Amino acid sequence: MPLVLATVASGVAGKAAKAEDITLCWAAWDPANALVELSKDFTAETGVGMKFEFVPWPNFADRMLNELNSGGKLCDLMIGDSQWIGGGAENGHYVKLNEFFDKENISMDDFAPATVYAYSTWPKGEPNYYALPAMGDANGWFYRKDWFARPDLQAAFKEKYGRDLAPPKTQLELKDIAEFFQGREIDGQKRYGVAIFTERGSEGITMGATGALYAWGFKYENTPGKYDMEGAVNSPEAVEALEFYKELYKCCTPPGYTDSYMQESLDAFKSGQVAMAMNWFAFFPGLYKDEQVGGDKIGFFVNPGQKVEASTLGGQGISVIAYSDKKDLALQYIKWFAQPEVQKKWWSLGGYSCHVAVLNDPGFKDSQPFAADFLLAMDGVQDFWQEPAYAELLLSMQKRLHDYVVADQGTAKEALDKLIEDWTEVFQDEGKL
Repeated sequence: MPLVLATVASGVAGKAAKAEDITLCWAAWDPANALVELSKDFTAETGVGMKFEFVPWPNFADRMLNELNSGGKLCDLMIGDSQWIGGGAENGHYVKLNEFFDKENISMDDFAPATVYAYSTWPKGEPNYYALPAMGDANGWFYRKDWFARPDLQAAFKEKYGRDLAPPKTQLELKDIAEFFQGREIDGQKRYGVAIFTERGSEGITMGATGALYAWGFKYENTPGKYDMEGAVNSPEAVEALEFYKELYKCCTPPGYTDSYMQESLDAFKSGQVAMAMNWFAFFPGLYKDEQVGGDKIGFFVNPGQKVEASTLGGQGISVIAYSDKKDLALQYIKWFAQPEVQKKWWSLGGYSCHVAVLNDPGFKDSQPFAADFLLAMDGVQDFWQEPAYAELLLSMQKRLHDYVVADQGTAKEALDKLIEDWTEVFQDEGKL
């Protein structure tokens, strides 16, 4: 789900597309740059040139969903969000890959089950595959390890809370730490507790607040596949979690932090404003390399549990576009990308492989300071609705959460009750209720 630094780039950028070129569409961010580098090996091995269309995250969904809905031929391959898989399958945008996988001996058992379920299958959990897991991701946390280690701050925190200043094990512990740092002067500068997601326009506040909701045990339905939302979406635990997220926003974020998502979180942390920040694991390699706040100054932790251990799923699968005139070459890329050695290089370049040969390697947990947390996160990921009408469902949640958390309208229970009303109307229009 994330945005940032990447440019529209490729080894053949600037050349007109030739018959042996294919175009891969994705979001513009650090992992996309890593994929450009990785894909040079594909061109060297096959002679097939790669072109890339990378769109910044705030515009990614609109741009690419419009491309799919219009039957456009820009993209031969697309790394689309996990939530798009239902629409991609039901609307005929994505090529079903089962026969190809069987022919090429590509087994979904070679990929982490959570990623196959989330990025590849429709209906959910059924052995119908419309993508190969490409980029594992979840919402995690990073913190100023150097501040946490300071003896004066350690002593002050222990005096107030009776425990060591360390990465939180629960959401409530996270709030304690955020409150401790809020407004505190460190090295002559005023600091703040935490950077979280509050953005309304695309998906930000939903991706942020679900980190708390899932940790309290939030479910979209009482019975999977039945759309019975009453008592699940607005359960007492869900209300408590949403109230918590608003309290965290009110108590402990930088001034004016009313419409923030990936880039704002990164900026707040890199500029030294905050002690902790949430963001996608996809950004962690770049953060660790950052000259100002990386290296020994930064630490990482998985989204803290509360009643359960859970993280908001990010990440994407790679699909062949049904409207492409070069589906054979696009499938050739999928076959190449699925190879264990390619997947290992993908991880080494900064992509998040979903291949078990990479994830189960004995050295994986120690290969990066955030690798072990990534495995923990992917063991407990939950995703937003993957329904074909996901965009309408998302817009409703964005509005209801932002109105309550940021605009201070109504109660958490009222926000979730209204959300059920919104979603019920969508599913009725879809003929599912």
